[in-house]
Amino acid sequence: MVPVAEALKLAQERGYDLAEVAPNVTPPVCKLLDYGKYQYRQSKIEQKHRSKQHKAEIKGIRLSLRTGEHDLQVKINHAERFIKDGHTVKVALIFRGRELAHRDLAREKMFKFYEALKDKVKVEEEPKVQGHNMFMILHPIAGGKP
Repeated sequence: MVPVAEALKLAQERGYDLAEVAPNVTPPVCKLLDYGKYQYRQSKIEQKHRSKQHKAEIKGIRLSLRTGEHDLQVKINHAERFIKDGHTVKVALIFRGRELAHRDLAREKMFKFYEALKDKVKVEEEPKVQGHNMFMILHPIAGGKP
């Protein structure tokens, strides 16, 4: 156990800083260290942790009323891959020309898409029309089958 004044003097002589490590114990524990190096190491550790975090993205799948059965299955497979990676999927059905009059067919196609993935996803946003597009957002279920 060294008095604080003596510890400060010792730190100054060696070119270090005196840092309190454990203030809640009796007597408080202090350490001689280069505080600049300590901050640098902490920032590097924090950067490493941030880079390891997985950021979920919104992946897009585009359909049309004229999308055929096989093409629809291919797009469902793409969506499954996105969902397996933990991404949210935004399904957009684009209306061209007079197709806007057939919203019921578009809604059927959207629900057909959802039915193929229903054990892996939940509907975050029901299909809704915005201009010449119909959107639906699917979010992966935590316990969904891979």
